[in-house]
Amino acid sequence: MRVMGIGPANWLKGSSTLLLSCRTNSIPTAIFSRSKLNYFPPTFSIQHSKLQNIRTLFSSVNGHKIGHWCNQSTKSYCMAPSNVSIKEEQEATVVEEDEETKVKKIKDAANSLDIRVGRIVRAWRHEEADSLYVEEVDVGEAEPRIICSGLVKYVPLDHLQERSVIVLANLKPRNMRGVKSNGMLMAASDASHENVELLEPPEGAVPGERIWFGSVDEKDNLPNVATPNQIAKRKIWELVQPHLKTDDACVAALGTHTMRASTGVVVSPSLKDANIS
Repeated sequence: MRVMGIGPANWLKGSSTLLLSCRTNSIPTAIFSRSKLNYFPPTFSIQHSKLQNIRTLFSSVNGHKIGHWCNQSTKSYCMAPSNVSIKEEQEATVVEEDEETKVKKIKDAANSLDIRVGRIVRAWRHEEADSLYVEEVDVGEAEPRIICSGLVKYVPLDHLQERSVIVLANLKPRNMRGVKSNGMLMAASDASHENVELLEPPEGAVPGERIWFGSVDEKDNLPNVATPNQIAKRKIWELVQPHLKTDDACVAALGTHTMRASTGVVVSPSLKDANIS
């Protein structure tokens, strides 16, 4: 098979390009991956002298008809229609690349959060706020952190004692009715916010262990955690939080990236497709 106007190597650019295959006495097959058209001009042709009785075939990328096969005596051509402009191809590529860049940015931001395994040493009711608990939480530091959480309506006090939790540890400290809260317990909630459950680390995870989003192999290539000032200035939590949910197996995730510790995944006890905050 001979490609007119373009060298054959230009068709092979990994998983993001057009691939062509042809067998003797058979119809060439065009396979398009990820809708990228910018590797070839809007008009191109393919010639193969042995093709016979070829029926017109159509392919579509992003709603455009990109070509058809036709038989002219012993010659067969594949012509891309001229109504698919280079500008349209480039715009489609830019949109896709922008989306990929956005997803990567959110994931990198999420992995700059200092999310750790914690263990509540003890918990009690806040003396000045009926909706708040105060907890001492072991997050692998010399002393437990004091954290306030608005869980009175959702979690009985005795269910907090000696409980393993997930802690967001690099937020700026907040004064909550006279108690300085230095972190946040992460929880899942349904759409109505009537049911709230604390996220749970996998069995065997130890206090202070870092949590990340992604595959097991990514554990050793995580970015440095951001400082509390960076979290606030860059609004990292505000960027990441809308994308945190549990899936239909109650596993916590950032989009398709699972939330994990070294011994397994982070879960909600029973809430599926729930928001995480």
